[in-house]
Amino acid sequence: MTHDPVQGRSWQIITSALTARMGPGRDRARWTLFLCPVHEADGHHHNPSLGVRYDPAQEKTIVRCFAHCDDKDVLDSVGLKVRDMWDRPPERSQQHAGGQRRPPGPSPTQQAQQHRVSLVDKAIDYARLEIPSKPDLGEAIGATENVCSYVYRRADGHVEGAINRMRTPHQHGDRKSFSQTRWNGTSWEPSGFAPIPYRLPEVAEAVQAGREIYVCEGEKDVQRAFKAGQVATCNAMGAGKWTDAHAKWLHGAGRVIVVADRDRPGYLHAAKVAETLHGHVGEVRVLQAAAGKDLSDHLDAGHGFGDLEMVPYLDRHYRQPRPQQQRSATRSR
Repeated sequence: MTHDPVQGRSWQIITSALTARMGPGRDRARWTLFLCPVHEADGHHHNPSLGVRYDPAQEKTIVRCFAHCDDKDVLDSVGLKVRDMWDRPPERSQQHAGGQRRPPGPSPTQQAQQHRVSLVDKAIDYARLEIPSKPDLGEAIGATENVCSYVYRRADGHVEGAINRMRTPHQHGDRKSFSQTRWNGTSWEPSGFAPIPYRLPEVAEAVQAGREIYVCEGEKDVQRAFKAGQVATCNAMGAGKWTDAHAKWLHGAGRVIVVADRDRPGYLHAAKVAETLHGHVGEVRVLQAAAGKDLSDHLDAGHGFGDLEMVPYLDRHYRQPRPQQQRSATRSR
């Protein structure tokens, strides 16, 4: 990736953050293309869809995901804010005693986001996780086929949609991909669907019963957990796609164990999941496989659920009550 000397401070900040998280960008005409940290951070092969370019007239760096991810979500994913898109953002100030004006500090939400990013960075550095690389599989040598489908059901058991796991044979191995379909009441159509957790009916029952719930990164791991007698869930389309809408279904649970894939996208995803649950469930743990990358590898190696290992920094932080919970517990004594 080249850096034009006329490009300003915002360009340096944004491209440096994207490079550190997703790897270097590629220059294409007016845009420099990066893998999108919102929907392309799962470690699989993608054609980069996040465009970044500098507008000297506005002294602004434009960030645009051509798959329609929100700019704020993209920047949040690399620890930045919308104001970082400008070289010299307009200062918003507030009045305080003495008639002087000063810029406002970060909101509680922004402070939590900054802290989460800092914790993830520390965890990634401690674990020495490399930036995901995309293997060169060569040319496709066969048609794409559907390996399996995972049906998502609403809490009442009615079908909402499905994730289809695809396989395309190439010269040097198979490339996997995923697609979404939605049930419209009479047929399946290629479309996204409501943000609900996988195996939601079982998850809702587990919350009511006070059972332990595992949150994994993908449906395959969830299925393995159920086969072993545990309740588990995930969101559709892998790392980076968990939202508050998914988390609300687990609110009130006694104990939730977030199982992080042992890679950069996995740690980032696990931190996002844990943050949305922190303070809304009795206890949050952030654990990882003792062998291999994910829960399936862990179980295949002969380990049990009790052998999962703590994720550095993340597990210690999220298993502690939020400060307001600690104050409430102190007052109630």
